[in-house]
Amino acid sequence: MGELYIGGNGLARGYHKRPDLTAEKFISNIFSQKSRARLYKTGDLARYLSDGNIEFLGRIDNQVKLRGFRIELGEIEALLSQNPAISETVVVVREDIPGNKRLVAYIVANSILQTSDIRNFLKDKLPDYMIPSAFVQLDVLPLTPNGKIDRRALPVPSNLEVANTFVAPSTLVESKLAQIWAEVLRVKQVGIYDNFFELGGDSILTIQIVAKANQAGLRLTAKHIFQYQNIAELATVCATTEETTQAEQGMVTGLVPLTPIQDWFFRQNLPESHHYNQAVLLEVQQAIAPDILRQSIQYLYIHHDALRLQFEQTESGWQQVIAPPETEVNFTRFDFSKLSAAEQQPAIEAAATKLQASFDLSSGIFIQVALFDLGSHQPSRLLIIIHHLAVDGVSWRILLEDLQTIYQQLSQGKTVDLPTKTTSFKQWSYYLQEYAKSAALAQEQHYWLALSQKKVFPLPVDYVDGENTEASIDIVSIELSVEETQALLKEVPQAYNTQINDVLLTALGQAFVSWTGNQSLLIELEGHGREEIFNNVDLSRTIGWFTTIFPVYIDLAADLDPATALKRVKEELRSIPNRGIDYGVLRYLSQNQQITKTLDSIPKAEVLFNYLGQFDQTFSEYSTFNFAQESSGLAVSQQNQRSHLLEINALIANNKLQVDWTYSKNIHRQNTVKFIAEKFKELLCKLITHCLSPEAGGYTPSDFPDAMLNEYQLEKVLAEMGLD
Repeated sequence: MGELYIGGNGLARGYHKRPDLTAEKFISNIFSQKSRARLYKTGDLARYLSDGNIEFLGRIDNQVKLRGFRIELGEIEALLSQNPAISETVVVVREDIPGNKRLVAYIVANSILQTSDIRNFLKDKLPDYMIPSAFVQLDVLPLTPNGKIDRRALPVPSNLEVANTFVAPSTLVESKLAQIWAEVLRVKQVGIYDNFFELGGDSILTIQIVAKANQAGLRLTAKHIFQYQNIAELATVCATTEETTQAEQGMVTGLVPLTPIQDWFFRQNLPESHHYNQAVLLEVQQAIAPDILRQSIQYLYIHHDALRLQFEQTESGWQQVIAPPETEVNFTRFDFSKLSAAEQQPAIEAAATKLQASFDLSSGIFIQVALFDLGSHQPSRLLIIIHHLAVDGVSWRILLEDLQTIYQQLSQGKTVDLPTKTTSFKQWSYYLQEYAKSAALAQEQHYWLALSQKKVFPLPVDYVDGENTEASIDIVSIELSVEETQALLKEVPQAYNTQINDVLLTALGQAFVSWTGNQSLLIELEGHGREEIFNNVDLSRTIGWFTTIFPVYIDLAADLDPATALKRVKEELRSIPNRGIDYGVLRYLSQNQQITKTLDSIPKAEVLFNYLGQFDQTFSEYSTFNFAQESSGLAVSQQNQRSHLLEINALIANNKLQVDWTYSKNIHRQNTVKFIAEKFKELLCKLITHCLSPEAGGYTPSDFPDAMLNEYQLEKVLAEMGLD
């Protein structure tokens, strides 16, 4: 039979037929119903049919590369020719707008065809990336004097035909999903074939998508979005449901086991653990009623259980409970209207710093709010402070959305009506306790235990024995341009099927190689921690500190080309079980002392990295609030020790990637950190440029998990196909 080539999921894969594995079994084990097998022999194109026959489709002689995929135009033409209404066709790649390449099919039909009919004819036969963006119907195809198709004479698609690049939703589920995507991703419209990650989506935004989908009556998980990355496919697995959530909707109180990140926090033994907060300072865009604002904050406090946590240190360790809402949230008003503009900013910062230090872990109130009146000529400022034990980055998005909703409802004299509660922080904590004893977790321990065998090099320091305190910190910041950021978010992922963390950590690893001379780096990576490891658990609207912190070992040589480096980091990140949540459960909740002892023996990573997501999506243009520019005070006590030598936080704000490098002036000089930060930016821009180049593109084993190919096997297959 020769070589059987399997097409699907973005790659035609080669496989030499073995007597112990039939083609039928190979296909059925690996591919979805949209996939098909292809038999190549001296340029012939055929496909393997379910009845065991081979159907000849034509000749392959025109391969192109588009959006990171290698496409046989002859295959598309051959399939179009199978439509009885089409007599002639040619498919080309056009770039009528610089940088915007697309597939266009020119068709000579026996009758007028609707674009939707042609697209539906192809969608069960081809992957989405091979379906033309526009279909142009002609009376005849233009020919050269020698009778060949004159591709240069093919007309530019009209505006109507260009509009066909957008495929609107056609079902209720597709319409709901498209509306949700457009709202969360801040785009005007979403077609059913638009890729979530190419629109700028990331793992944090998937949580918002899930929350809004569930509110709209659609049963959806973050895993679904990663697996089915456009609405056309997602809608097929996203069922409508009238079921109510299994989460408790009443008041949640009582004893709550510590989660791994909370255990990590208390093991720091900070001298002032009550002063370890997160805070936002908001600009109030509209006139605001302080009494209604006070009521809105109180509703938040009652509705979200984690804001009512209490902690007590006992002989057996720290314990936490969720208290009933028996007290009022501290709401302070400051009148700075008489101060000059130059005096107002330091006055806000001084008042904020004082409030930041005022928490009591045993009080049951983990939120402080202040309203700053700056006079009639400029907007007021609203400060919200929450102890970190009760909040994280995802939680803030939920809280600020709810604050906006509650304030509007109360202002209009309506009853407060928030979306249904999702799984409580308390229930999640108990689930983790059970997970720590499970066989499923035991199977994943080997990945983490293997880290104890890795060679780890300490970071160079400028000052030996410097005290690494919060009082000694300084920050070096770098940012990308709007154009570079948009390319990073929306174009770079197409080349190697990557996510933003893959690219950021590749540049980070290479920057440290340039600085230290060591090709390996152990870092700790922060994740949002709301992983889908349990059935019937939904954390998309739950407040609390869910963050995971886990070690990642990056091994890069200084002279690696961008493609190889990016693929290597991508594969390392994809190999991490359950996105890192297992590490904290094993280390802090496991009763197996041998496991915890081995994990404790891993050298401590001195670098912490966290991608916080896109903050431009937090508020709409009609929101009452927006982020202010002034300081929100000192969120952490200056007496506290820092957990890492370098903390690197990246986020998207004002359409730009901003990366802050926090370090101790007692340990590193500013020039040292500035060198690494600038090197990181240089290498990141180099990666972006490479991914946008025509030669970029390729696959890694994690793109095809069901095939169970290692890197060597995949490279061999690609080489045999001429795709290396």
